[in-house]
Amino acid sequence: MAEILVVDDSRVMREMVVACLRAEQHGFAHAASGLEAIETLSLRPFDLVVLDLNMPDIGGLEVIEFIRGQDRLRSLPILVVTTRGDEESRARTLAAGASEFMTKPFTPDAILASVRALLQDSGAGAR
Repeated sequence: MAEILVVDDSRVMREMVVACLRAEQHGFAHAASGLEAIETLSLRPFDLVVLDLNMPDIGGLEVIEFIRGQDRLRSLPILVVTTRGDEESRARTLAAGASEFMTKPFTPDAILASVRALLQDSGAGAR
């Protein structure tokens, strides 16, 4: 069972992500902003972050930069799920250090497959 932090300013979207992944028996924490995500990551360990780019305070790119700048978080898988579907956003996000980029709307199967692959690649899927 992995611990997943779901970060999106939309409560509905956070709940949708969790609903798609609930069958996997993971543990979940929620953050409604980039600042809350950084605070939560500072308090406890996670195996994966599902992150939106568009947030009202600290954006997703800045959260990625924070994560990649911390020794203990540097290898943490980050799945970005966003409405930004343009190639420039995708390229900037992956260059900043996101592990994978997915656009909204997504299918439950697509997000589940991405999360499984990222957890397996990181070794957290075997827990």
